[in-house]
Amino acid sequence: GRPIVPEVCIYFENHLYRGNRTIKINSDNFNAFQSANYPSLAKVGVNINYFREVILYPDFSKPLKIYTKFDNHIAIVKLFPGMNKEFIDSILRIDGLKAVILETFGSGNAPADEWFIGKIRQAVENGIIILDVTQCKTGRVELGLYESSRKLAESGVISGYDITTEAATTKMMLLLGMGLKKSEIEKLLNSSLRGEITINK
Repeated sequence: GRPIVPEVCIYFENHLYRGNRTIKINSDNFNAFQSANYPSLAKVGVNINYFREVILYPDFSKPLKIYTKFDNHIAIVKLFPGMNKEFIDSILRIDGLKAVILETFGSGNAPADEWFIGKIRQAVENGIIILDVTQCKTGRVELGLYESSRKLAESGVISGYDITTEAATTKMMLLLGMGLKKSEIEKLLNSSLRGEITINK
């Protein structure tokens, strides 16, 4: 009487993927989705092969709880070469801004320019939550691996590990909508709530 895969999933091209691990990578081909940092939950051919060791099973003794309050006072900032102060200022000065998802290079790197680090640090001090996610389709953020990412960590930026931008957006709006304290949100951003991130390799 219980589902074999009690998760929100995407089924495409013979693979069943965890929804919050999946991104769309192609707008033309049928092989359009990818779960680069997490294996598929099932593969379908003549038979359905379920990979139960990677399926997330909830505590079925607890009733299903649905969260409907989302706070969309967030911004997504994709870093790019030649980015200037005015661009960053225009984002960080948005009225009512509570959080920023920062799409960084590689394993979480960003410009080491003092003006950039200074603005990030000031934003964090002003109560804005900043989550570092990688622009790469595969891999994870490792703050401190390189000098530029170490400065972000020292400024109070939170590591998104291997979370996708899509999942990070949803998770951030959900946590903000719950009315939690900033410290509680930051702790939960570094926790896997529904299998959306891998904390340890």
